[in-house]
Amino acid sequence: MGHSYDFPAAVKGLSAPPRPTTGGARERILDAAYKLFLQRGIRDVGIAELISRAEVAKATFYAHFASKDELVLAYLERCHQDMTVEAIIAETARRTESPTGRMMSIFDVLDGWFRQQDFQACAFVSTMLEMGPTHPLGVSSINYLAQVRAFIRDLAVEAGLERPDAFARSCHILTKGSIISAVEGDREAAVLAKRMAASLIRDHGGDAPMNP
Repeated sequence: MGHSYDFPAAVKGLSAPPRPTTGGARERILDAAYKLFLQRGIRDVGIAELISRAEVAKATFYAHFASKDELVLAYLERCHQDMTVEAIIAETARRTESPTGRMMSIFDVLDGWFRQQDFQACAFVSTMLEMGPTHPLGVSSINYLAQVRAFIRDLAVEAGLERPDAFARSCHILTKGSIISAVEGDREAAVLAKRMAASLIRDHGGDAPMNP
């Protein structure tokens, strides 16, 4: 692809946007969790470390979060606000009004994310893989990821693609697979996934360039 894009702050911050600490105990705990969970995952970070990093008392921690799982759910909600669907939707709409073009530009957004020096895996994919698909935190992560698939399906319907549900499922597999590949070190993953998405669009009766 080889293009250089000027990403808005919300999209540039897909991996871990800096947030000002407000000073409130709950926000300090959440700020600490946000940084530690993104860097090291869920299981590796204990409550004692979170309390120390947030500089709060143990009683204060439990006054705001009844358990570590409750804190993780708040962390995932913050990631949802900062990193995923809203940023992708806004950026694709900024680039083009064409539903097909917006589907293709999802991979351009991912490409910009993957090429950041501080790139980190999607919090929802990481949490789901770490905790498993039946754990409540895994279920929550899957539900957030499903919103991306719903967005793709809406675009497919708008573009008049055949079998929009099947298309959205396949395209969603490409987005998640490209994230895993990028974590492995393949910074071209989104470029390759975009080419496969174009083929999928054509297979479902749409019009997409042969060499996107």
